[in-house]
Amino acid sequence: MHKRISLSPESTRCSTCMLNSLCLPLGINSNDIAKFDEVVSERIRIPKGEALFHQGDRSVAIYGIRSGSIKTQLEDAVGQVQVTGFLLPGEVVGIDGFLNTTQLSNAIALEDTEVCVARIEDMDRVAAHVPAVQHQLRRLSSEEIKRSQQLVVALGVLRSEQRLAAFLLNLSQRLAALGYSPNEFVLRMSREEIGNYLGLTLETVSRLFSRFARENLIRIHQREVQLLDLPTLRQLSGVDCG
Repeated sequence: MHKRISLSPESTRCSTCMLNSLCLPLGINSNDIAKFDEVVSERIRIPKGEALFHQGDRSVAIYGIRSGSIKTQLEDAVGQVQVTGFLLPGEVVGIDGFLNTTQLSNAIALEDTEVCVARIEDMDRVAAHVPAVQHQLRRLSSEEIKRSQQLVVALGVLRSEQRLAAFLLNLSQRLAALGYSPNEFVLRMSREEIGNYLGLTLETVSRLFSRFARENLIRIHQREVQLLDLPTLRQLSGVDCG
């Protein structure tokens, strides 16, 4: 069972959260930020490996990741799985089901994770009075579409080494936005999960990591990665990794 945490007036809320610059609309004023406190009234803690929601579940909320990380994946009728994304603190999961009555993917914790719950009915109520909420929902929907398009491009156009270089750079940039080092980080996902996401076999991912290390582009020890040559990785990726 997930642990649900009801928020009290003394709890850290949207108006006082260190991540609010990432998951709230850019330029929103303090009064409107305070209205988000009415939307997020609880958090959920998900143990590593457990699902926040499953594909086909009724869509009742969107979830802002407060700590930890989540992977999203699709599963077909015969159990074939396609990883569609890896989400970090400050990012939102469940937006693909926002305009539907059901969730379109599975969302699984890559580590012990805590999310803020924004119920759709509460979002609709606040959005009627705070235009910035409507703008934010459009922005999040646009980012979801962009992620899907980037995955299609990676799977259909890029060579295997381009896919991995672009993946590492994208992760670096997103971690930098959180205030973490863009050059040294821990991969919360397995190499098999990276391969599934990038349309590569486990053997190909392992071979490419070894090649990048031999060429002094990265240093890697188990899941600890250090990016040694960002310019060459950018050149190798050949794409916009933002």
